[in-house]
Amino acid sequence: MANPNVQTKTAIALILSASLLVLVWMATTTRVTEAMAQPDSGPDTDALRAGKNFLPTQVYSAQADQGILKRFDGLRVADVSDGMDKVGLANVGLMSPEIHALWKDAQHYTHRFIGIAVTVRYVPTNDPPAPAMETEAFDRWVGKTYNEVTPEPFVPLIRAGTALVFDDAPDSDVGSIGSNNIMGWKVRGCVGVVTNATARDTDEIITEKVPLYFRHPGRGIRPGRNEVESINRPIECGGVLVMPGDVIVADGDGVIVVPRAKAAEVADYARATMEGDKAGRRNLYQQLGLPEDDSVR
Repeated sequence: MANPNVQTKTAIALILSASLLVLVWMATTTRVTEAMAQPDSGPDTDALRAGKNFLPTQVYSAQADQGILKRFDGLRVADVSDGMDKVGLANVGLMSPEIHALWKDAQHYTHRFIGIAVTVRYVPTNDPPAPAMETEAFDRWVGKTYNEVTPEPFVPLIRAGTALVFDDAPDSDVGSIGSNNIMGWKVRGCVGVVTNATARDTDEIITEKVPLYFRHPGRGIRPGRNEVESINRPIECGGVLVMPGDVIVADGDGVIVVPRAKAAEVADYARATMEGDKAGRRNLYQQLGLPEDDSVR
């Protein structure tokens, strides 16, 4: 039979251990509760309350951009996807197939483009829509809202080889991109536009042959529907991260985003892939008696 003294001592030890655990838990809970009750203050906290971006924007020179664009010249989305696989980024950077070309050129592929990302973010507005008003007053409201609430502050950043990439308000039925401003961007050097949302004047944009990749048409003007939130900051478009300075490749297969740090390695592998594919298809063209076209030249 067990010694009663041993049993008693064991029971006491267990009770003391349990009591100690309860005391530790109570002390910890008290400290946490007191910390939560204390108002946060200090310069670091105040800075956080004012808003903080945690992903820095890397700035690249125009010369560096042109060097990268030269390495990607002529490459297709499929080739670049193979290059991304090679550097360990399989399925990274491929935008949703919902982001598609507004128009396609099946002969000379002028809907394709390769550019350096300049990013823009618009958000849905919480302001009420404009009430009915006289024409002059309405036009003043539209002009004031365009200038102060939903302008285009990214325009000075456009240079030769720029690809504008928008994170917009897809449920606002807003045509942030239209036949007029898209031509103005092209004049400054923009080679193509991508948005996770909408565009208007699509018939005219097709006629103008400015490469545009979007989700679906949006009919309304920006005033009363969205507000500009930031430019040249990291954004999400088509389900992927787009950093300013990344390489954007777009064609009939969709859009792929190449992180700038991996761009040269991706391009080199993609070019070897493309050249091998062209050589193989040229041989098949000859066997089938087909004349060469832009896809194999």
